[in-house]
Amino acid sequence: MHPLALQPRPSANDPGGSIAPRAELIERFDVAGPRYTSYPTADRFVEAFDASSLDQWLGQRAALGWHQPLSVYVHVPFCASVCYYCACNKIVTKDRDRGRAYVEDLMREVEIYGERLGRREPVSQMHFGGGTPTFLDGATLQSVIDGLERVFAFTPQAERSIEVDPRTVDVARLRELHGQRFNRLSFGVQDFDGDVQAAVHRVQSTEQVFELTRAAREIGFESVNVDLIHGLPRQSEATFRKTLETLVELRPDRVAVYGYAHLPERFKPQRRIHTVELPPARDKLAMMRLAIQMLTENGYVYIGMDHFALPDDALAVAQRRGMLHRNFMGYTTQPDCDMLGLGVSAIGRMGPSYAQNFRTLDEYSDAVRAGRLPIHRGYELSRDDMLRRSAIMSIMCSGEVSFAALETSFLIDTKLAFSEEIGRLREFQDLGLVRIDQDGIAVTAQGRYFVRAIAMVFDRYLRAQMQRGSYSRVL
Repeated sequence: MHPLALQPRPSANDPGGSIAPRAELIERFDVAGPRYTSYPTADRFVEAFDASSLDQWLGQRAALGWHQPLSVYVHVPFCASVCYYCACNKIVTKDRDRGRAYVEDLMREVEIYGERLGRREPVSQMHFGGGTPTFLDGATLQSVIDGLERVFAFTPQAERSIEVDPRTVDVARLRELHGQRFNRLSFGVQDFDGDVQAAVHRVQSTEQVFELTRAAREIGFESVNVDLIHGLPRQSEATFRKTLETLVELRPDRVAVYGYAHLPERFKPQRRIHTVELPPARDKLAMMRLAIQMLTENGYVYIGMDHFALPDDALAVAQRRGMLHRNFMGYTTQPDCDMLGLGVSAIGRMGPSYAQNFRTLDEYSDAVRAGRLPIHRGYELSRDDMLRRSAIMSIMCSGEVSFAALETSFLIDTKLAFSEEIGRLREFQDLGLVRIDQDGIAVTAQGRYFVRAIAMVFDRYLRAQMQRGSYSRVL
């Protein structure tokens, strides 16, 4: 069970759990805020934390013989074409040789970690993200798998997932991915409406997505996720309803419904989107409310934020058992553990520290070719950071915070330490979103849709007037 959980949260399909959030609450809490895949968030990282800083924590793990398995994230930055909504760190090219050269550097980085750790560390979770990981051809991707398995010892039940652009694969490629021991897929669909697809330069047929999903199940993948985005140009509540109806018919194991954040001043591809074609803020909020309503009415469990899963999916099972966790990969069933971020811009965690790689290929390559970890910046958590991270992650995952658990872990008077935060939570309590008593804080069924806003109360950096404009909106 999550260390701060009072008890497992009720399923989103329990009475009262499937009720979509009230429209007035959505509007009230429609503010920008962190996604809390870490705390502190990445915008707090500093360049003073460098490769030597991470080396110290790798040495601690090696010296102490920590046996908890690692998580591994691999970033593949290449895409054959640009999607206008994209805010990822990517390189648009059709030159496949660039992918092969990048993999050589990636393997250098893996070997450096192997040397620092001094043994074949166990790995229970691996995720390939991007960019477009399937930009790499089968042989090149296999060389990455071989290199990882040479340096690390994957556990028998390890989760091995990969993000897939449906336009880049066919059934034969899915079979190849399964043969490479990937057991989970995530299809980036975004919208089934052809007009919306054209507006964001990502056109794929509904028939293709259905064929790939059917094939993935027949081949034996354990879970198929589909990503959608609401708030895209030319979307309306009516068109998005049709997309959701199609999704319900497709019935993937997991669904993520992200809100589009239009920040053309930061992300160059978004400048190709015509602002006049974006739906009004009220319509965008209505789309998210519609997604919650339609998905929960059709048997999906609301996991948190923008994630849903079928009741028998491992993510929903972990939620019911109070074993849900969150890291840079999002919601996960794996215990909170050290994570290696491999590749350009990737972020990892080691002990009470975070580390992010260089964001450009040249800087990344120069470092690994010189035998150095390619760390650009990072952060070492203070005791207060760790206390607040515990509270925030408990809210995000369990929906509850136990005062006694915090007091035992950090030797504090929780109600005194968080007196200001508890006071600020009274607003949420008055709205029926949280319950506060002598034992702790519990998020209600309605409050689960606003966990980011609730978690933000505990973020002292936001209170220090951080730039909220750098975050996506809560809903």
